[in-house]
This record gives sequence, C-alpha cells and structure tokens, in this order.
Amino acid sequence: MRTSAKASTSTTAVWAALIGDVLVTLTKIVAAVFTGSAAMTSEAIHTFVDCGNEVLLLYGVRQSKRGPDDDHPLGYGREVYFWSFVVALLIGALGAGVSFYEGVSKVLHPQPIRAPGVSYLVYGASFVFEGASWLVAARQFKAVRGKLGLFEAFRLSKDPNALTMLFGNAAAMLGLMVAAAGTLAASVLNRPELDGVASILIGAILAVTALFLARESKSLLIGEETYPAVRKSILEIANADPAILTANGIVTVQLAPNQVSVMLSVEFADTLRAPEIEDAVVALETKVRARHPEVKGIFIKPQTEETFRKAREKRTGKAPPKRKRTVGAAG
Repeated sequence: MRTSAKASTSTTAVWAALIGDVLVTLTKIVAAVFTGSAAMTSEAIHTFVDCGNEVLLLYGVRQSKRGPDDDHPLGYGREVYFWSFVVALLIGALGAGVSFYEGVSKVLHPQPIRAPGVSYLVYGASFVFEGASWLVAARQFKAVRGKLGLFEAFRLSKDPNALTMLFGNAAAMLGLMVAAAGTLAASVLNRPELDGVASILIGAILAVTALFLARESKSLLIGEETYPAVRKSILEIANADPAILTANGIVTVQLAPNQVSVMLSVEFADTLRAPEIEDAVVALETKVRARHPEVKGIFIKPQTEETFRKAREKRTGKAPPKRKRTVGAAG
C-alpha cells in the first residue's frame, strides 16, 4: 500500500458519485411514481440515501483537515472515520430497511407494474452513471494500493471513503440488475409479487454492504496501526541515527487516511547529555517527517533495551523477540 501523499481521501470519487446520484435519484423518483414498481421505489430510496451519505463523507473530510487545538491536540482526523461509520449505519438502517419494508409490502399486496419499458430505460441509464462512478473509485484505489493484492489492499486500507465508494457503487450496480430482473419476471410471468421479492433482495445486498463498511470504519475509528512499510521505514530511520544505540519498538495510530501518530522507544548513547538528547530527538523528528509528511505527532520514549523488554512483557504477558524490532511496540 502506498503511503503519505498517495493515501489521501477519495474526494474526487465522492464528488463524482454525488453528481451522478443526484441526477439518477430524480429520474428514479419520477419512474417509481409512474410505474408503481416496488423495485424502482427501493432503487430511488437507495440512491437518495447515497446522496446524503456522500454529503456526510465530504463533510467528514472537511472537518478532518482542522488543525490541533487545546481540546484535540492531535487534530480532528478521525472525523473521517466517524462519518464513514455513520454512513454505513444509514445504508443499513435507511437503504436496507426501507427496501425490505417496500418489498414485503408488495409481496403481501402485489400490484401490476405500469409501463415496464420506462423502468428498463431508467435502470440502464442508472447503471451507466453508477458504473462511471465505480470506475473513478476503482482507479483511485488502484493508484493507492500499488503492488499489493486486492484482498490485502482492502485489509490494509486506511481510507473508508474509498471503500464506501468502491463497494457502495458495486452494490448499486448489483441492485440495479436485481431490480431489472424483478421487473422483467413480474411482467413476463404476470407475477407482480416478484417485483417485491426483488426489493427484498436489494435490501439484503445493502445490508451486507453496510455490515462490511461498518466493520471497517469501526476498526479505524477505535484505532489501527499504520501501514507496515511506514512502521518499518521509521524504525530504519531511528536505527540509522548515530545518536541512537537501538530503536526498541514502535506504536503507530492512524488518525486519518493521511494522518499518523507515532510513539518510539529508543535507547540513546550513554555518552549523551540531556541537551544532546534533546537535539537528537528534534533531529529524528525532522528526518521522520521529511520522509513521511503524514506523521502529525511523534512521541519518543528513552529506554534501554532491557527496560523496554520488561515493560513489554508486563503489558502483554510476553517479551518481544530479541533483535527483531521492526514490528515491535513501545513499552
């Protein structure tokens, strides 16, 4: 996974999705009223919810850029993760919930679909819009993940907006196909209740998508380590510093897609005095930020290797492996 400048929030994909969804929502609402289709109604509600979600994601990105203050010394980066979690809940509660309700209602009280040809036109146009938004999100995600495999990139991703756009648009396209199939089956077989079944299936798709996105956003919201490559790089910078005997371990917390807090346990040379250690700390911070501008806070704890090992063993119940410190944690 690429880091720093490449790991920025996917605002371009969000804006592209918002513009497309506004146009699609208006079209679907008119078509739902005209045709009386439950699947079309579910799709209209789903797209309307998506518009609100995208506004919330953009708001979260804007809020996350606020600088540190007395109440939030590390800034507001986690606003991105909070609002992405809210969006996942809305997809499940509103999108999936209303689709289930509309579907069950039409299964219990089926009504024939009027002018199904209109529905097909709307589904086709909507699929083109959603597909274009998905391509924008997919290209941005591909640029960020670099040489990592797709599954590993999903697992390591620190940008919930990118995942929301990628999976949200994919769910939308799948929902459109289900809706079109339901409309076709209801019309050809003269079984209008199948239109309601399609709406229920759309609700299931949205529910699964919401659960996945909520899980990813929750993990980031409560605090995840940053990318392994970044942790390894920072330890290498510390170990290469002549004032440092060894870098014992590192703890990082991802504050936002492009904001990281770092805590280092290092052992300084015994010959250094307090002013020299202070200068060494400043020099180390400068080197780390020069290579990783996403690092917003660095906290350095002077410790001997033995003290670090005892602290780690007391905290975790087991001592860190000797001499393997590239994936260690500060005591």
